[in-house]
Amino acid sequence: QVQLVESGGGLVQAGGSLRVSCAASGGTFSIFPMGWFRQAPGNEREFVAAITWSGGITSYADSVKGRFTISRANAKVYLQMNGLKPEDTAVYYCAARIGTGLSRSKDAYDYWGQGTQVTVSS
Repeated sequence: QVQLVESGGGLVQAGGSLRVSCAASGGTFSIFPMGWFRQAPGNEREFVAAITWSGGITSYADSVKGRFTISRANAKVYLQMNGLKPEDTAVYYCAARIGTGLSRSKDAYDYWGQGTQVTVSS
């Protein structure tokens, strides 16, 4: 059973940077495509970024492209967030997908962490 634990959230001013991490245990994590999603109050959970097991292919939502970077190493997945905006405020979740290929759909992911809060003040 794969377990995912996020960390690194917090409060940051607009324009600042933050890195959130996701530690995985159990299962053959190294072969799973991984994704980051976020959910703001009153909104649906939305795709942020995804990465293949090798780290060679990534995908980003248009709203974060050029500001956020997803990476993975040693059973961890990272989301480096630069140029943060108040609209980036949300709970950020990491997810693991059994199978191959990237997906932007939350329904394609099989394991989820509990989330970490990111708050960007204006």
